[in-house]
Amino acid sequence: MNVETSLKEAMTSIEGSVGAALVDYTSGMALGTLGGSKDLDLTVAAAGNTDVIRAKTRTMEMLGLKEDIEDVLITLGNQYHLIRLLKGRGGNGLFLYIVLDKAKSNLAMARHQLKRIESDLEL
Repeated sequence: MNVETSLKEAMTSIEGSVGAALVDYTSGMALGTLGGSKDLDLTVAAAGNTDVIRAKTRTMEMLGLKEDIEDVLITLGNQYHLIRLLKGRGGNGLFLYIVLDKAKSNLAMARHQLKRIESDLEL
């Protein structure tokens, strides 16, 4: 799957999806976005979540942790913000970002689907 197809797959196969993006966290730029709303600017969210990933990566380095980050979950009152770091096949430095309506989504299934989408994504 290419970027556009992957984002469409995320929006259609993950119940409760509100928006999705593929983000380069070395630059903070969204390589593709789908969904969102006037209250959810995915470009701004992509840049902001880049800072989250950078901070967590630095913290892990300072702690001497040699583990890879699989995903990061930010829970809000009405939403889940799920960030999945990509690995392999040119995915280094990229993450998939999805915003879910908390009342309509299944977090475990969303994580499972993002992992599947990652494995099918060709960059």
